[in-house]
Amino acid sequence: MNTVNQRLAMLREVMRREHLYAFIFPSTDPHQSEYVADHWKGREFISGFNGSAGTAVVTLDGAALWTDSRYFLAAEEQLKGTDYQLMKLKIAGTPTIPQWINAQYSQHRAPWTEVAIDGSCTSANGVKELIAELRREGGFTLRTNLDPLRELWTDRPAIPMNPVEVFPMKYAGETAHEKLARIRQALRERHADGMLMAALDDIAWTLNLRGTDVHCNPVFVSYLLLSTTTATLYVDKEKLTPEVEAYLKAEGIGTDSYEHVAQGLKDYFEYNILVDPDEVNYTLYQAIGRERIEQESPVKRMKTVKNATEIAGFRSAMLKDGIAMVRFLKWLEESHEPKTEVSIDRKLTSLRAEQPLYRDISFDTIAGYGPHAAIVHYEATPETDVALEPHGLLLLDSGAQYLDGTTDITRTIALGPLTDEERKIYTLVLKGHIQIELCKFPSGASGTQIDILAREAMWREGLNYLHGTGHGVGTYLNVHEGPHQFRMEWKPAPLVAGMTITDEPGIYLAGRCGARIENTLLIVPYKETEFGQFLGFESLTLCPIDKRPILKDMLLQEEVDWLNAYHQRVYDALSPHLSPDEAAWLRQATSPLA
Repeated sequence: MNTVNQRLAMLREVMRREHLYAFIFPSTDPHQSEYVADHWKGREFISGFNGSAGTAVVTLDGAALWTDSRYFLAAEEQLKGTDYQLMKLKIAGTPTIPQWINAQYSQHRAPWTEVAIDGSCTSANGVKELIAELRREGGFTLRTNLDPLRELWTDRPAIPMNPVEVFPMKYAGETAHEKLARIRQALRERHADGMLMAALDDIAWTLNLRGTDVHCNPVFVSYLLLSTTTATLYVDKEKLTPEVEAYLKAEGIGTDSYEHVAQGLKDYFEYNILVDPDEVNYTLYQAIGRERIEQESPVKRMKTVKNATEIAGFRSAMLKDGIAMVRFLKWLEESHEPKTEVSIDRKLTSLRAEQPLYRDISFDTIAGYGPHAAIVHYEATPETDVALEPHGLLLLDSGAQYLDGTTDITRTIALGPLTDEERKIYTLVLKGHIQIELCKFPSGASGTQIDILAREAMWREGLNYLHGTGHGVGTYLNVHEGPHQFRMEWKPAPLVAGMTITDEPGIYLAGRCGARIENTLLIVPYKETEFGQFLGFESLTLCPIDKRPILKDMLLQEEVDWLNAYHQRVYDALSPHLSPDEAAWLRQATSPLA
């Protein structure tokens, strides 16, 4: 019996004691974060699957894990030898969690029909939807006040206590006082007196504070409760340095202990409070004793529109990142030392760390060679690490946190001779990438309306990818920022000038190869006509795109023109900061495509 199955056996003992048929483990923390501190990695503990997205469900008789296409191949490997079945989201025939629980119950009758989930780690909307679906599917009831991991996870990491730091105004461009005034104005427009802010990146952005509580994400564990006249940060006091305490006092922001937030909600004195039911967990949602106004947090969209200082910071960060990437690509091509997926990750990180204002990577590097490139979110480990050989494609998706901006870039690189199949998928991905870059659209259009441009050429070939085409990027914050996206599924969030968003189509052929090309873009004004304001994209990312795999006959002239113009801009921006040898290498890498 392996460790995961031992944990399942212990969990089922707790379930029998508590008269539960099933327990659901989401991937989130009390703040509905995408990436969570180790303390809240309960789904990974109970399943062994370490991807950032997924839900594990354990019944008295079985276990299953739902995840998306980014992790299908990785999850299959990690779940081997356990009780878990892999459930592939968005694939025809995959049951919902309530449907699967009902099917399991129908096969293995049990004396109890209660299902449980930790309400402190599940959004209010998530719980309400789950209650309705479980009732509809099999008459199940849902319990939300139990965390079995308190008992089972004996060496559970503590909640992080890392120090908070002030994010300087020269990079923020707007004071916390000014941001709070804007937020209160937005609340008045919604007829709300105050709000509970739960999303960690919203809190960090609002208060111009940063932390290191979550790997790669410069946030800190906290809540922020606003009224018409007060602001209280619920955070463990030992995280606050004298500098931060003085800063908060000067900004008029009070503090209280993190664990006191529920009491703070019970003591909240105004008539109503705005709650984003997709961000506030169910346990705190229930603790609110005043009228709730259930709407999306206004902060979510405010922080996606960058001010002039933030935009300048992005440009500075991208310049530094481009210098590091060029030095890496030159080394990758010219160095004769043995290289593996892990070793090139270390090399690239070391080159980024040489740049001014570097703080960390922005996510764990994806360095997939050959068949590993087909695993969308592959992360090399000592067990999976393979040597690079002088043929095939290397997919390298990476990024960094600089104090003035966050970067996210993917390049797929030819290491030598390629197959016709490899060149074809690379060129189709490039076409999709360029068509997004060329797009002009009316202000307020949705990313779903634009997503087709990345896929049209590959759809003609019967090819597709199931992940999104693009996501927002924070200002020295989370590398994934929403709600705006490029995605096949309907995402109504409007695209407006000042937003950042990635452009990253891909094609993945399981067991063979994969390709993805990604730039981070800034949405900028294009022109104004009698039909309104039109917008376009500016590539913030500065790094050559490998020309060697391109099948030139597949490109339209406008695509060739875009690539040549982009490469000229990359050379003009980066070459003054490079050595003569590096600039000569870059000149060749960015030479025009005939």
